[in-house]
Amino acid sequence: MKIIIIRHGKVNYSWNKRYTSEEFDQACREYDAAPIKVERYDIPDIKYQWVIISGLSRTRETAENLHVNVKVKKTDLINEVPLHSSLDTKLRLPIWYWNIAGRLQWFFNSPRQDESCIETRKRARRFVNILSKENKDCLVVTHGFYMHTLLSEMKKAGFTIGKTHSKYKNGEYVVAEKT
Repeated sequence: MKIIIIRHGKVNYSWNKRYTSEEFDQACREYDAAPIKVERYDIPDIKYQWVIISGLSRTRETAENLHVNVKVKKTDLINEVPLHSSLDTKLRLPIWYWNIAGRLQWFFNSPRQDESCIETRKRARRFVNILSKENKDCLVVTHGFYMHTLLSEMKKAGFTIGKTHSKYKNGEYVVAEKT
């Protein structure tokens, strides 16, 4: 079984440099609803039996741009890890603060974030179990931050993972195989 895991296309959204907590949460919602920029992405030419996308529109749009002519399945199991402001404040803090603080809270399982690291791992494990049961070549269109957890769970399940990175660019893919 060969699975291509690709990060969605570049989102057509411009982040501000500073946000209050309320503004940051609103910007995250706007980003999730924004369309992608239409670009071409090269993926390995294998016989996909289906394409799996997340519940967020940017993965559907990316799959459409790939012009892979097979059935598309949608699952929230591969949605991006949600990100919310790490504290309530009227102060305008830099975007890097909100991103780092929110991901640290996620890692340390803070209830401030909608999903904890433990919950993300469980979600990824459930998805990997489904892939293993189906045992079919497929293309998975997912999200950059979530990809790290997904690939980690795939390794634990016996998949051989191709070249990995600390940060996946939009349209970048990883090949995972299991015999």
